[in-house]
Amino acid sequence: MQTYERFLKYVSFDTESDPHSQTVPTTEKQKVLGAYLVEEMKNMGIHDAFMDEKGYVYGSIPASEGCENATALGLIAHMDTASACSGKDIKARIVSNYDGGNILLNADKNIVMSPVDYPSMKKYVGQDLIVTDGTTLLGGDDKAGIAEILSAAEIFLNQPELKHGPLKIGFTPDEEVGRGANYFDVKGFGADLAYTVDGGELGEISYENFNAASAVVTIHGRSVHPGSAKNIMISALQLGMELQSMLPANEQPAYTEGREGFTHLDEMKGDVETCVMDFIIRDHDKAKFEEKKARMEKIVAYLNEKYAGACSIELNLKDSYYNMLEQIKPHMELITKAEEAFRAHGVEPVSLPVRGGTDGARLSYMGLPCPNLCTGGHNYHGRFEYVPVQSMDKIVEILVTLVQSFAK
Repeated sequence: MQTYERFLKYVSFDTESDPHSQTVPTTEKQKVLGAYLVEEMKNMGIHDAFMDEKGYVYGSIPASEGCENATALGLIAHMDTASACSGKDIKARIVSNYDGGNILLNADKNIVMSPVDYPSMKKYVGQDLIVTDGTTLLGGDDKAGIAEILSAAEIFLNQPELKHGPLKIGFTPDEEVGRGANYFDVKGFGADLAYTVDGGELGEISYENFNAASAVVTIHGRSVHPGSAKNIMISALQLGMELQSMLPANEQPAYTEGREGFTHLDEMKGDVETCVMDFIIRDHDKAKFEEKKARMEKIVAYLNEKYAGACSIELNLKDSYYNMLEQIKPHMELITKAEEAFRAHGVEPVSLPVRGGTDGARLSYMGLPCPNLCTGGHNYHGRFEYVPVQSMDKIVEILVTLVQSFAK
């Protein structure tokens, strides 16, 4: 089966995760894809493939004869899609031999994807682009990664003369809501080192990411009829806006890039009586990360003192994940071997700090060093997402070479 054919099948499954759910996985429909993958893996010859009760899919390919003592390498991707854009009833299609101009995604709604808005499209003139109909995301994040991993696995199964060490395969739920590694069985997985295949454009290798925390601020105000509110009403919404105004304006996502961190108000809801604000705090630098958290604590303490007796503000501050760099440094062969594999197939590797997190970041702190490799896609989490077929095929070739390199 061609990699793009796998991918088109996978995106037909609605696997959107739910950040507000406390179940594991957060949506039961992720298990539907998981069950399909287990069946596909078994049919390929991955006889130990299974899905556990929490929706994690595992399987392995034994080492080639004579390579049993080689590094056990893991390849990991996630099954869920982001809630930022609908992943239901995806209508994917292939634009063959892209001509470099606008792509009409949806004639009825006049939805057009233009290289004026997305200049990266110009890199793929003459290639075949998988696109949406402009009403949903595509699901390349990370179903492209799943397709690439299983296509590489199929090559090893069909060509036993290719030497490789033990190969471990894992697919996780709920990565998009930051819980993909929560119940990953690192010990049972059995890998010494691993890669997540969950990045963007062809050539990207990532082994730095944000340190991350969540901050939920709950403000209890005092409500009264607006007509008799003087010197009585204290609006929780107004206090929320006051709190937001005390954060540095230049440390919002819209004004940062590269390794620059931010504090982002992701959601705000409530009324005069009660307001809940959900923040995310990010920084690559651990010291600056701690400063941002301390600032939030100081602001909340100040406002509680300012309005003592009239209102109260609660802060629930939790670390989410940390920069994987410190865990990768002792295992830089993960990076050098990946770079060599890219170059062997004519792709110049680019190391980019992730302005987010991956399952790999969490797993690296759980005892499984795990940098992140590209999947080839663009514009993830949105209606204008696309994945070049040729990029997916190239990544499969790279993965095959990379897995072999750990057996040498």
